[in-house]
Amino acid sequence: MTNNKKVLTWLEEMKALVKPSNIVWIDGSEEQLEALRAEAVSTGEMIKLNQEKLPGCYYHRTAENDVARVEDRTFICTTKKEDAGPNNNWMAPAEMYAKLKALYDGSMDGRTMYIIPYSMGPVGSPFSKIGIELTDSIYVVLNMAIMTRIGTPVLEALGEDGDFVKCLHSKKDVNPDERYIVHFPEDNAIWSINSAYGGNVLLGKKCFALRIASYLGKNEGWMAEHMLILGLENPQGEVKYICAAFPSACGKTNLAMLIPPEILKGYKVWTVGDDIAWLRINPKDGRLYAINPEAGFFGVAPGTSEKTNFNALEATKKNTIFTNVAINNEDKTVWWEGLDKNPPADATEWTGKLVNGKDFVAQGGKLAHPNSRFTAPAINCPCISPEFENPQGVPISAIVFGGRRAKTAPLVYQARDWEHGVFVGATMASETTAAAAGAVGVVRRDPMAMKPFVGYNMADYFGHWFEMGKKMDADKAPKIFHVNWFRRGDEGEFLWPGFGDNMRVLNWILDRCDGKVDAKETAIGYVPFKEDLNTEGLDITDEVMDELLSVKKEYWTEDIENQKEFFAQFGDRLPKEISDELKALEERINA
Repeated sequence: MTNNKKVLTWLEEMKALVKPSNIVWIDGSEEQLEALRAEAVSTGEMIKLNQEKLPGCYYHRTAENDVARVEDRTFICTTKKEDAGPNNNWMAPAEMYAKLKALYDGSMDGRTMYIIPYSMGPVGSPFSKIGIELTDSIYVVLNMAIMTRIGTPVLEALGEDGDFVKCLHSKKDVNPDERYIVHFPEDNAIWSINSAYGGNVLLGKKCFALRIASYLGKNEGWMAEHMLILGLENPQGEVKYICAAFPSACGKTNLAMLIPPEILKGYKVWTVGDDIAWLRINPKDGRLYAINPEAGFFGVAPGTSEKTNFNALEATKKNTIFTNVAINNEDKTVWWEGLDKNPPADATEWTGKLVNGKDFVAQGGKLAHPNSRFTAPAINCPCISPEFENPQGVPISAIVFGGRRAKTAPLVYQARDWEHGVFVGATMASETTAAAAGAVGVVRRDPMAMKPFVGYNMADYFGHWFEMGKKMDADKAPKIFHVNWFRRGDEGEFLWPGFGDNMRVLNWILDRCDGKVDAKETAIGYVPFKEDLNTEGLDITDEVMDELLSVKKEYWTEDIENQKEFFAQFGDRLPKEISDELKALEERINA
């Protein structure tokens, strides 16, 4: 399949370690993939769903101990511990390799090793990077075929001397006590063992596209970010693009596939990406451009419905793999909590147990696991952007950060400049909800929504953002904003309707980028004049709008103390710009 000596040398090393009984190169052909689907069905690894109602769709369940990403078993192994930083688990590379090699030794004996060449981003794009994943799981092969571009064209693009990310996965015996997801950024390598859950084993996903790519981006002068990319088209047919980062449970996927409200006739939203953005400065025009390095959506099923996210649901209706949802035994379709209000009377819940409509025996009385997933091709999405496969990416006008704050952050505000915008992203936070374990209302810092995903010291990551800003002219850099759809009133009620009406806020953001509207300067940044936010058709009073846009000293004074506590963990490594911005914010708030 290839004459690339780096690939061939690495393959020989890995074969000697895991000792597979059979080896299959994945060429990406539909014929090969169809044969693998049939094999997975014959062994029970996958279940074929109703092909009339869900053409090309399959079902998979993981072990009950293997249903989510395992942050405590995820490591960044760099030569110096301080290069991994305080937010990552660390072990010395030599020590970790020794530990892992003992686990991998003979792990594919009696099994087939599948070799998956894959491209993150369109094959041949200047943004794109190539990986090769070795795995003993057909489920991984079929998911990677949806989530990335795979096969022979990738090897052709790699050529005889190209570099690639070396990805090794073995599900072995799915033992949680010996489960590791390990990144060696200095070696361009990812090793995953004893898991079969997508987030731990689709190594192109967070492992490569964020942890390894963020390290590559720092060294090569680009950015890998946990951001959606969407295009906003106005009634005149002009399209502008934004990137946006949110912690979990803040409506990121819903925003990526937003449907504008009826009142905003002529406006459209185009989805370029729902999860990850790779950004580079285009030398021709000096602007920041973004691609979505993925080819599919790895979405959380529960809560996805026609009402909450019509476009995401439509994307799942063909050629999709469902993991850990429930099966409706009457017609071999799928169901999950929040899909509709009609759970199937005759169902197989996510652990494989048969249940009737009354006796739910799964975790918390749920038919589908709370983290059950769908892997759907992006091209299925009704609002997928015509620029989705553009190898040059799309030009970014605005970067939006968000969080879930009851009282602190206003509905929207604009950073003063790039440096202040980096600080706004670095202080991004959400308050815990009843859905999360532990106390409600606790502030959790998640800078740029990247806390679990930066493949090196987060203080250096902040520094890289400042460096990127210096490479752009101030007038060409994207403007940076913060949004909060979750502001609450005195009775605990949400003040903003959210969902499609968030388009109104995005329109104000783009008007600011174009210099079409003025804004009110506050201690935290620029806040809209309420008359510049289109509230036509909303049942919302002037008093509520005043509350939504208010900046209250007592909440910000408290928040600044929390920011200081968070930044203290980085010590002397914290960029001076962050300290300067924090000091300036405190002075403005106290003034």
